[in-house]
Amino acid sequence: MLRPVLLALTLFCFAAPLSAQLKLARLFGDHIVLQRDKPIRIWGENKPGEPVEVEINGRRSATVTGPDGRWMAELPALPAGGPHTITIKSRAETRTVSDVLIGEVWLCSGQSNMEWRVRQADNAGAEIATANFPQIRHFEVPHDMAFVPQKDLTNGAWQVCSPETAGEFTAVGYYFARELNQKLNVPIGLIHASWGGSQVESWISEAAMANSAVLNYYPQIMARSWEEDARRWEEKLIKKVFGRPDYPINSINEAEYLNEQYDFSNWLKVNPNGQWDWQGVWAFRGDSYIQRAIDIPAEYVGQSTRIDFGHNTGDLTFYINGKRVFEGYHKNGVSIDLPPGAWRAGKNSLLIKLSPMREPEWFGMGFMGAGKDFQIQLDEKNSLPLLDVRWNMMPSWKSQRRYIPWMNNEGTILYNAMIAPLIPYPIAGALWYQGESNAGRAWQYRQSFPLMIQNWRQDWNDEFPFLFVQLSSFGPNQSSNEGSVWAELREAQTLTLQLPKTGMAVSTDIGNPDDIHPTNKQDVGRRLALHALHMVYGQDVTHRGPYFKKAVFASGKAEITMDDSGGALVVKDKYGYLKGFEIAGADKKFYYAGATVEGDKIVVRHPKVPDPKAVRYGWADAPVDCNLFNAAGLPAEPFRTDDWEMVTKAARFE
Repeated sequence: MLRPVLLALTLFCFAAPLSAQLKLARLFGDHIVLQRDKPIRIWGENKPGEPVEVEINGRRSATVTGPDGRWMAELPALPAGGPHTITIKSRAETRTVSDVLIGEVWLCSGQSNMEWRVRQADNAGAEIATANFPQIRHFEVPHDMAFVPQKDLTNGAWQVCSPETAGEFTAVGYYFARELNQKLNVPIGLIHASWGGSQVESWISEAAMANSAVLNYYPQIMARSWEEDARRWEEKLIKKVFGRPDYPINSINEAEYLNEQYDFSNWLKVNPNGQWDWQGVWAFRGDSYIQRAIDIPAEYVGQSTRIDFGHNTGDLTFYINGKRVFEGYHKNGVSIDLPPGAWRAGKNSLLIKLSPMREPEWFGMGFMGAGKDFQIQLDEKNSLPLLDVRWNMMPSWKSQRRYIPWMNNEGTILYNAMIAPLIPYPIAGALWYQGESNAGRAWQYRQSFPLMIQNWRQDWNDEFPFLFVQLSSFGPNQSSNEGSVWAELREAQTLTLQLPKTGMAVSTDIGNPDDIHPTNKQDVGRRLALHALHMVYGQDVTHRGPYFKKAVFASGKAEITMDDSGGALVVKDKYGYLKGFEIAGADKKFYYAGATVEGDKIVVRHPKVPDPKAVRYGWADAPVDCNLFNAAGLPAEPFRTDDWEMVTKAARFE
């Protein structure tokens, strides 16, 4: 008699979960932080027409699931506090979300400098060991892409800040949150949705693009599937190599590459070291050839030599003057021993065929290593560098190839998968650190960046504060005569301050010219927090460094007036020299200029510019010389007084 009863109970236990329909959006999980003083919105899925009731802290809201299976409940605003419990009920089920705090929620987005972790930043060990802030919570949006807006995230959970969890938090977001938590004494929630290397166009919705003056053309040409995307990138690459997308690549005879008379000069130019995706060979994965000519001294010819060529875990074939000298695979560093006679005195051709990396697979095409890892070595004292010039590069059109789905392949795909599912979760504001990937299109960024901000605000139906980091210092400290795409991007960011409720943290003084990822994220987070404390929370703090107001040109000099100097202009130099200024006349030729602080003015002059027309400050990829600050220790914003044409004006997103 017991067996039928046990069987029935067993069937019930297995059947109950299968019949469950009540679902919460991924954001609504234990340890969540909800925005204070704004109506609380909670949503999810259920059977169509099913009533749903949501309750928190004695406040209830009833709703009914729509025909599309989605429901949303809105509850009255609550002040900062907690912990609370959210209870969600349908006729058949009850769900709960525990340890709910009410406080300030900030969306953190952008590319790698926002994604950079606490464990990767300065003083990581000590910072993590003391990261005991249970009122700070972090939700990481998973990397994802989609051609249409998604209803929910694919993964993610709220993490309470502790020494066990803080190492994986966004460093900029964490140091921002820590500053706010200590100054406001309220819970801080961080929703972290960033992707290293991403471009701004991928974070803008298709609808916003279509209705804009800057990107309205793009929805008409964008791919609608990954198959179509791959076809487009194949056409782009063929056009890039041969000048037209319909070039008959099947007619290419790759055996000719071994002919010593073959002309490689029309191939693409790459630095073998580094990902080729960032050198214009975007998303391509397949066999490729790289080649260069190199002069070999006579003493190398009769002796054994060795080629060191960084790290690459794909299949490699090396040819010297058309003769194969190595074929195989290197799990560790690429090192090839050559017998005497492998080279000849004078000009030689070194040709390498390579396949995509196996480990790490994400790296794709290219090699990894430092400059010293790429050389022809004779002995401990004698070697020839192999990265002193750019190499010729050609995809192998005879081999199997593919174009991987990636975050920058198309516009809108990050908005669809990583931003749309967050809307309309109430937030205090947004933090943004991005622009490195758009530097080559800096002129267009003047419109595309403000478009993204307005896009998000419109979709949230909330003109929330938007705080961003100006590009730091990376690359050469070139003059204005050479042009600087990073300086132009910084100017585009500065112009975006014309939008209401925006703030910009300057970071040129805390960058690293040799590393695109400066590790001082503490000061970046603190400077963003100063803007928030001033703009959002009404505190009387100096939040901005000196910025350009006006210029007067007369008597062979320029008088620059700066605004919001925080009490006084400060020159950070033990000799009192002001650096970072350039001056030009009508011929538009710039000279590094002497500059002095005279009262509340900066006077700039140069003996070769008797009739100046323009002044620029910090106009370089890495303006490390700049040393103008205010009394609060905040750096001056780079600027220019002229409106002369920029080097990125013709570049646009395609």
